[in-house]
Amino acid sequence: MVSDARVLAAEAVERHVRHFFEGHSVEVVDYDLGPERREVLPDLRVVLVGPGPRSDSWAYVTAGCWAAMEKDGHGLEFVMTAHVRDQRFIDLMAMIAYYHCGGHQLDLQHSMPIGEPWVPGSTCDHLLISLPYLHGPDLEHCPVPGGHARLLWTLPVTAAEIEFRRRHGHEALEQLFDEAEIIPTDPFRASVA
Repeated sequence: MVSDARVLAAEAVERHVRHFFEGHSVEVVDYDLGPERREVLPDLRVVLVGPGPRSDSWAYVTAGCWAAMEKDGHGLEFVMTAHVRDQRFIDLMAMIAYYHCGGHQLDLQHSMPIGEPWVPGSTCDHLLISLPYLHGPDLEHCPVPGGHARLLWTLPVTAAEIEFRRRHGHEALEQLFDEAEIIPTDPFRASVA
């Protein structure tokens, strides 16, 4: 019964993403975290969305976090936007999901270290959890059976940007992003801090 509810929730997220990205190619990848981690996220999927009418970038969306972590019907899923399709980003979304569900409980304005560059040669080695500005509230708010999932953006950022946020706050960092007119899918963008 619990497993059925988890699958239904993941399917609801998938439907929501397909509806939002109508006209885009969408593929669902079942992601097995392996025997040590499978219990934390037994039904993890990553939804891959190709470029199309809404965006010229790729979107990677988790489906399974809400079911593993929901409280009173509310929980999170995560979206990352990237310049290409790459297994690296699917693996990174699984890492984010496990980090969140494995005890760190990410939320809006949180961050997490990646432990290496977002892509080789990039100075972005952290992820900032933010509102999905590239896609808006229609993607952010996702009804699921028995509740609501909130899809938050995982924006690759630099260690200097994380340090700036610690000293000056999340809003101040987002203001710097706006002023610099960053291209969030550019792995080689300059740090704003």
